[in-house]
Amino acid sequence: MIKRIFGLLIVFNLTACAELQQVVDSLPQAGGVLNNSDIASGLRQALDLGIDKQVSKLTQKDGFFKNDLVKILLPEELQKVDNALRKIGLSSLADDGLKVLNRAAEDAVKEATPIFINAVKDITFDDAKNILLGEDNAATSYLTTRTQAELYNKFKPVINNSFNKVGADQIWTNLINKYNSIPLTNNVNPDLTDYVTNEALKGVYAMIALEEKDIRTKASSRTTDLLKKVFALQD
Repeated sequence: MIKRIFGLLIVFNLTACAELQQVVDSLPQAGGVLNNSDIASGLRQALDLGIDKQVSKLTQKDGFFKNDLVKILLPEELQKVDNALRKIGLSSLADDGLKVLNRAAEDAVKEATPIFINAVKDITFDDAKNILLGEDNAATSYLTTRTQAELYNKFKPVINNSFNKVGADQIWTNLINKYNSIPLTNNVNPDLTDYVTNEALKGVYAMIALEEKDIRTKASSRTTDLLKKVFALQD
């Protein structure tokens, strides 16, 4: 057992001795010590679980619109449009505008899974070590860094096409024209594609972070033996 502990200390490069020693001391005594490959595989499983369990929810109808954690609202400069329309009895029109934004995001997220899967496959032991000893959202941050640019480029044209498919241009033209016709208002003519793309990305990572936090803090969320063993180290 002593040899194994020294081996792990060497692998960890002694970068945070006190913290890493605590991890080493908590290694399972029965059933064998986890090796580097096991730890990396455990982190991959955690991210795969977040993608499968949480991100897939966002692709369903109302996956964004009826989820308060990720629901896409109007950008700040357009909140006045929403408020003004509701005040004059046009809440239904305002709701239609919000649904269009969220439906577009739901369409776009379907493009995310293959990109996430590729990023998860690339996790190294060094990545896993940093994630395991990191903050509650360290795995999500890793995934964000490696996928955000590619996802943005995938999401944006899908959102643009979704706007066209559901007649968003007509809905928003109608909505904004109604607003612009209200006396004493400043005309608004926003391009929402970039805004919705970024909000969709935030929603995706928020859902993955939710699952990651559950796995880190709730033993009941560790649904495989490997997850139980790996995250026992960070406990």
